Amino acid sequence: MNTASSSHPLTGHGWDTDWEAAFAPYAEQGLTVGRVVRVDRGLCDIVTAEGTLRADTALVTPRDPLKVICTGDWAAVDTVADPPLVRTCLPRRTAFVRNTSSKRSEGQILAANVDHAIIAVPLTGDLELGRIERFLALAWESGAQPLIVLTKCDLVPDPVALSYLVEDVESTAPGVQVLPVSSAEGEGIEILQAVISGGTSVLLGPSGAGKSTLANALLGADVMEVQAIRDVDGKGRHTTTTRNLLALPGGGVLIDTPGLRGVGLWDAESGVGQVFSEIEELAERCRFHDCAHEAEPGCAVLAALEDGSLSERRLESYRKLLRENQRLLAKTDVRLRAEIRRDWKMKQAIGRAAMEAKGRRLH
Repeated sequence: MNTASSSHPLTGHGWDTDWEAAFAPYAEQGLTVGRVVRVDRGLCDIVTAEGTLRADTALVTPRDPLKVICTGDWAAVDTVADPPLVRTCLPRRTAFVRNTSSKRSEGQILAANVDHAIIAVPLTGDLELGRIERFLALAWESGAQPLIVLTKCDLVPDPVALSYLVEDVESTAPGVQVLPVSSAEGEGIEILQAVISGGTSVLLGPSGAGKSTLANALLGADVMEVQAIRDVDGKGRHTTTTRNLLALPGGGVLIDTPGLRGVGLWDAESGVGQVFSEIEELAERCRFHDCAHEAEPGCAVLAALEDGSLSERRLESYRKLLRENQRLLAKTDVRLRAEIRRDWKMKQAIGRAAMEAKGRRLH
């Protein structure tokens, strides 16, 4: 990414020379560039060099839900029209996509052109490592750099206990920075601000993770409405119902998102591979290149499981996310469906043969 002149009004919103080059053909048509900061039905708020305007999105509402206009998009706007009209969006650099909870298995884009995916994990209960791995898979697949923020660290006053929690999460997130923060005490906020300054960050996590409070701490003002956490179960109400793009005082922009109940994978095989990079590296040492890590001889993954260098939980989580991703793809790919059935039958045959061989050795 090439940084544009700091004098450009949109530099603080992520504008650079590469975006300028991409927009050049539309500038010649007399259109105005702007970044989408909020989307409503049929309308969106766009920040431009002249200020924020309300624009109609009727021309950019395709049938494909992954191509609809989204918070973080750069748009070419016809400001002569009344109301202003979005003509098109520039090609995205990155896109954070999840599978919807509907039975139709459609992808839903949560944020576009993101550099950092901040995954907020509250220290108010047991760490859900499987949920963290799921968020990480989507973050890696999006093209953004994940960052795990352990919120409410002031609720873990014992520094030794806190260090163990950080280590647990770090072992779940190879190659990802894990940062404990306390929005109430200000701990870790300056470090987080420094990490995400100069880029676009999306803030993700379940309700009750303290995202709105964290956003306020980063913004230096109570911009996001914060509701009280219920003492009984520690869960938060949905305080943010739309995705908003907000300029940070120290540089960069932040996209806040609603609390996510479900985080379904969406074509995230490479993202899963990055989350479980140690298993992928072990798999390269297996005797068979198509090893399923079930009962095959010479399996490096099973050997690591046996000697304790790989945990059963970690392997099961890896298998679960891969199966989920395959099921999703198989819904729309007939050939893949057939391949999955063949693989399943082959694994059954291998398992039966292994059991029979074991039985013969015992007798």
